[in-house]
Amino acid sequence: MAAAAAAVALSNGSSGDSKAEFAEIYNKLKQEMLEDPAFEFTDESLQWIDRMLDYNVLGGKCNRGLSVIDSYKILKGVDVLSKEETFLACTLGWCIEWLQAYFLVLDDIMDNSQTRRGQPCWFRVPQVGLIAVNDGIILRSHISRILQRHYKGKPYYVDLIDLFNEVEFKSASGQLLDLITTHEGEKDLTKYNLNVHRRIVQYKTSYYSFYLPVACALLLSGENLDNFGDVKNILVEMGTYFQVQDDYLDCFGDPEIIGKIGTDIEDNKCSWLVVQALEHANESQKRILFENYGKSDPESVANVKGLYKELNLEAVFHKYEKESYNKLIADIEAQPSKAVQKVLRSFLDKIYKREM
Repeated sequence: MAAAAAAVALSNGSSGDSKAEFAEIYNKLKQEMLEDPAFEFTDESLQWIDRMLDYNVLGGKCNRGLSVIDSYKILKGVDVLSKEETFLACTLGWCIEWLQAYFLVLDDIMDNSQTRRGQPCWFRVPQVGLIAVNDGIILRSHISRILQRHYKGKPYYVDLIDLFNEVEFKSASGQLLDLITTHEGEKDLTKYNLNVHRRIVQYKTSYYSFYLPVACALLLSGENLDNFGDVKNILVEMGTYFQVQDDYLDCFGDPEIIGKIGTDIEDNKCSWLVVQALEHANESQKRILFENYGKSDPESVANVKGLYKELNLEAVFHKYEKESYNKLIADIEAQPSKAVQKVLRSFLDKIYKREM
């Protein structure tokens, strides 16, 4: 995707102005990376980095990055930020998008995936292959370069470094747990339970997708993250609810609406649905799961989906969704800051009863 088209891919959660500003700042940050004096680039390496960034950083909805700007505006109580505030918020948003790109490039290699965002995974592009591993490392190193260039000297600079390091560690550890739980060729559904699923989801997804954007906005606002432990917990819970939704939609969602055909059953994923099935099934139903789950043939997939319907997991999900929403609302309303409440509600409103 061309850099100029970045705004087209952004989510509907922000105003057009925010999207346009966000896209414009990507171009500036990319140019800085291409002109970084720390390395003597050749023409070939410059072309490689240029293409690699556009291919991997762009193309998503940018929900995480745009959430930094939206949250910062709410915390400041303004609809329009100054030029410097806009730049600082957008740049942190792009750091999160860079982090996402880094995770996805390496995740696709580990999962031996074919496509990402409607195009071949980066490592499957001709002439790329396992050079993609190094590209992932470069993407992560860019975050440190961006933070150093634009935030060094700010009172919250060290806190930003610590935040990104902590979230990266949690996400990588969640990925490890996911990988060793769902080892290809070592299918073992006895490892799957609600605690394992919850831990994978919290660490692999919740921290960087939900907590990180708000934490960045809080730091920009001059807040101390140590005072927002409850906010972190709420956002992690929200991320867990979001992933359970994702697991549900993978099986019961309309492919025309969600934009993909779910493959959690074929991929032997430790999804919320299979964990619930194991919790609710009798011995003969469990045998159906053990015999069919993790197989790619249509008959096996149909058998698992049939069992899910037999166990009425759609109703189990809707009960979970209602209870989760009510608890999240109660926890949000218990927050002393009305601005923080508004930030948290904005996140919840975007995901509650989503269909895609």
